[in-house]
Amino acid sequence: MFVDVENIHARIFLALPAEVGSLIDQLASSNDRLWPNERWPAMRFDTPLGVGAAGGHGPIKYCIETYDPGRRIVFRFTSPKGFDGTHGFEILSAGQGTRLRHFVRMRLRGTARVTWPMAFRPLHEALIEDALDKAESSLGFTPAPRRWPLTARLLRRALRRVQS
Repeated sequence: MFVDVENIHARIFLALPAEVGSLIDQLASSNDRLWPNERWPAMRFDTPLGVGAAGGHGPIKYCIETYDPGRRIVFRFTSPKGFDGTHGFEILSAGQGTRLRHFVRMRLRGTARVTWPMAFRPLHEALIEDALDKAESSLGFTPAPRRWPLTARLLRRALRRVQS
């Protein structure tokens, strides 16, 4: 499938694949150690993690298309309109460490050709880096200090004003 967007974020941890993979298995649970719900809308599903579970975070909605516990979870976008594709997390071998990777692969249709690059992408970039920082902390490491890019900070500020 041709894709308009292929967005990859990854971090390598000096930890066993099972340790890193457990982060995927706890997504959207009361013990979620990966999703940065302290700073972003929580990830929620209508049923426990499993193929067919529907949910999302904020205005982004999706259903679980593939779930291989401890290794990979793939979500198929159902909203916003024009996001035609998938995103997910996967565990990969990385020499003596384990790579946790988040990916987005999608075609953009209609207004999504504008909303992805102008709004959703900058927010996505900040959110996923926060998720990888949370994973790093959850595994007992100290993430490097990081600040959201200016575009993400401005968008978040604008969203707070609109929601007030």
